[in-house]
Amino acid sequence: MKKLVAAIFFVAIVIIVWLLNTSLLVTPPSGTAKILAHRGIHQVYGLDGVENDTCTAERIERPRHAYIENTIASMRAAIDSGAEVIELDVHLTPDRQFAVFHDWTLDCRTNGTGVTEQTPMSKLKTLDIGYGYTADGGKTFPFRGRGQGQMPTLTEVFTALPHGRFLINFKSERREEGATLAVLLRAHPEWRKLVFGVYGGAAPTQETLRLVPGLKGYDKHSTLACLGRYAAYGWTGIVPDACHDTLIVVPGNYARFLWGWPARFAARMAAAGSEIILLGPYGGGDFTSGIDNADDLALVPPNFSGYVWTNRAETIGPLLGRRLAASSDQTNRN
Repeated sequence: MKKLVAAIFFVAIVIIVWLLNTSLLVTPPSGTAKILAHRGIHQVYGLDGVENDTCTAERIERPRHAYIENTIASMRAAIDSGAEVIELDVHLTPDRQFAVFHDWTLDCRTNGTGVTEQTPMSKLKTLDIGYGYTADGGKTFPFRGRGQGQMPTLTEVFTALPHGRFLINFKSERREEGATLAVLLRAHPEWRKLVFGVYGGAAPTQETLRLVPGLKGYDKHSTLACLGRYAAYGWTGIVPDACHDTLIVVPGNYARFLWGWPARFAARMAAAGSEIILLGPYGGGDFTSGIDNADDLALVPPNFSGYVWTNRAETIGPLLGRRLAASSDQTNRN
């Protein structure tokens, strides 16, 4: 009898957990998937073996286009491909400007040397940011000369693309970067709507969030706090405080393990005031793996209305558009 009671109790718990977390009994948030273009449209490279000090410009794939990451031209091309948000990287220079450039040092991609944040913007403007790119081990450098003077400031990006939206990645742990961005947005309130969010270094990210009301953002600690606590007790329907009013990055290969994925999870996060960013498969290292090809699109649920992180906006934008159109046609026929 005790075994029977225990079995019935176990089955009842399973049924309750299923009812609380199945997506079959919830309407997903309205809207369609949106493209978030990592670094704009850029030259891609394999992630295998990449470490913090790897010069990725020396291992790019054979170029399919002429765009260089983090340039205004690459961001404009990403928007033209359907991207709603552009991710970009910033460094606060000694002359108090935000240089839009990925690397901590200049040696890999440019014809300059030194630490990016320690170099005045006036000097950075003289560099060729396409100098170091090669797809054949240094036999040829197809972008040399094409990036001369093309490193923009954040102010130039906002001015050139007034209808864009940007996810700003702080590359340092300098709290003053967050304070400086807040001052910039106060001085130009029309630019506040251009900032989708901030992330990266914990100190500048949290400082920006403290000083700019309503802005969303995340760092490694806040992401782990949200997803870790949700994994522990999210099955109850309770959304941890760490998951409220924020940006939640979800690796595509782990998404199915989240309580209520996809529709129930999305509805809970929407009710908590948060946005979901769906990444590609996570295999260690940083969160830069994207939804980058047709096979990866299988990780994007049919009714997903969050943001799809991609390194190939020029490919995924049209593919996602055709998938949505096909789904709409099927719905109409039914």
